[in-house]
Amino acid sequence: MNSSRIPELAHILAVAALCAASGASAGVAENTPAAASRNPVLWDTVTPLGEKLESGDRSNWQAVPHDLLLLEKEPLKASSDPGYYGREYSFGGDAVVETPTLAAVVWSAKGCVSIYSKPESTGKEEPAQPGGWRKIVDVSPVIVGGGPVTISAKEVLRNAGDEIALQVAFSPPGSRRLTAVFSFDKAGIVEVRPAENLERVRLSGSLAYGIVPSFIGDDLIFGGPDSGTNNPVAVPCGSLFLGLLEGENTELVMTWPKGKQRMNLKFGPGQTENAIESVDFDTDRQSFYLAVLSAPGIWHKETLTPDFLEKDVTIQWKRPFPAEWKTLLPEEDLPTTFAFRPFKGQVWRGVAGSYQYPVWFSGEDACYHLGKKVQPKGESLIYCLDGQNTPLTVLTPADILQRTLGRQAAAGILDSAGRKLRTHHRRGGEGVRRACTCGCTEAIQAVFESGQETSQKDYIQGALDDMIFFVRCHVERINEYRRFADSVLKEVQEKRRSSPNLKPFLDSLEEIALQIPQACEVQKENMKTLEYADALSKRTIALASKQDPNNLKAYLELLKAWRDMGGAQDYVVAKCHTVARRLSQAAGYGCAALPDAVPLAEQIRAQCRQVLRNPDGYEIWADY
Repeated sequence: MNSSRIPELAHILAVAALCAASGASAGVAENTPAAASRNPVLWDTVTPLGEKLESGDRSNWQAVPHDLLLLEKEPLKASSDPGYYGREYSFGGDAVVETPTLAAVVWSAKGCVSIYSKPESTGKEEPAQPGGWRKIVDVSPVIVGGGPVTISAKEVLRNAGDEIALQVAFSPPGSRRLTAVFSFDKAGIVEVRPAENLERVRLSGSLAYGIVPSFIGDDLIFGGPDSGTNNPVAVPCGSLFLGLLEGENTELVMTWPKGKQRMNLKFGPGQTENAIESVDFDTDRQSFYLAVLSAPGIWHKETLTPDFLEKDVTIQWKRPFPAEWKTLLPEEDLPTTFAFRPFKGQVWRGVAGSYQYPVWFSGEDACYHLGKKVQPKGESLIYCLDGQNTPLTVLTPADILQRTLGRQAAAGILDSAGRKLRTHHRRGGEGVRRACTCGCTEAIQAVFESGQETSQKDYIQGALDDMIFFVRCHVERINEYRRFADSVLKEVQEKRRSSPNLKPFLDSLEEIALQIPQACEVQKENMKTLEYADALSKRTIALASKQDPNNLKAYLELLKAWRDMGGAQDYVVAKCHTVARRLSQAAGYGCAALPDAVPLAEQIRAQCRQVLRNPDGYEIWADY
């Protein structure tokens, strides 16, 4: 065979293989179950869709082939002729993108891209019909002055097994076209990349709740019976927004890279109460991403009644899969994040003291125990952001964040390092004893009670050094909170001079921030000083220098001094933590009716997040 013919023959065989794989020897690929594969599929509805999708709509749809040369009368011949290259696809109707988990309709007459979730596969050969899809949101540009918008053009940028990308042109009345690229991958994640002139996008749907996750601190939750007081609601932006759809089986996850984005929620009537009917998003001319997560009971609302008080209550909801499920409950009137633990038990914190931890799992059942310190008030919203022993087939919002923004950018938001408790153990790796004034004085007391203080002098010295280290850590942490409060107060005062219209908002932040120096001042005498702690240490070790029957009595007096000092420090460090969390929430919710206050709210919340990183164990539990 002539070797010069080999490349041509190879090309012909490759095209023939493509024809066979596409299921179309001449013309458009057939509408078969094979076409609805695990890869994204691009459909042409052939004729424009009506006002809504009907169950039988897809019977006439045609799949747009990956290689447009397959549309030629002689595909093999066309593939070898450069004159055929560069062909564009022209839709006869509307464009529909279908992935295993969702579908998107580029609805020309409605001027929006509608995102639907699809039911799980039933195992039948026939693909699910559009009548069984559930509308999640409509994506469209926000037009000043309103008016009908149509989609005047749609261009296929990529139609491959791994991704489908369409450039969509929106045409508002009397204005130039606004364009955006919509990209879809196998996992069902949608990227919306706005063009230079598309600054604001609206997501229209019906969300029962909207959540701005914090990961460190407490999430902001918008929705519920009291929603709609301010309309629209200005929301501080992070890089993640979670929308909970009515029915408790579906969530909308929205992510975006760091920038100057802005978000507003508009409330309207829902099925049971006020719902978020639209999300207006200022894109900062950057991409944002959408994903739909579905599972029976993927979130749950539990109304807390007096029947929950002072007893174990098992609710009807069961977790659909293992994850880090959590809820916010009022601890002494401050919404506080509680992760569901794998067992029941007691907790202790400096301000709240000791109480029964309020939520845990017994198998798959969710259990509550509420009391005077965590009272049964309002609603308990259960949801997850992070995985924990979660199956590989299940995605969480944190997974979506990593897949859309990349692991490095997501790591700064999830901040696993910042959710770890700071140590107050001088010899933490050795696990010598409880590293606190109570634990150390208790260990020393046992030595004096046994009369072995002189022979165990080195042991006592080690315990004293542990205790001094603990006290120094507490003092350093309190000083960190004081510097934080000073910084916040300075910013508030500067903002008050430049923005007198924000005075009520600024006054509320100032009032909260002042509670940190006030708490320190009130407890100043009780907290003592590091010099006082050093003096106590010297007096304690001096008792171990000689055997004396009065040593125990003298030590018990020192023990009380140690514990009085430590208890005051425990209280203040926990109080500062509570104030910082309250300030973060006040900034996030307080700007709802004040769009001009959002930048400052975001700045204050960023400072709160920073100071709340790596809390002391006396402030809160780990992974908060």
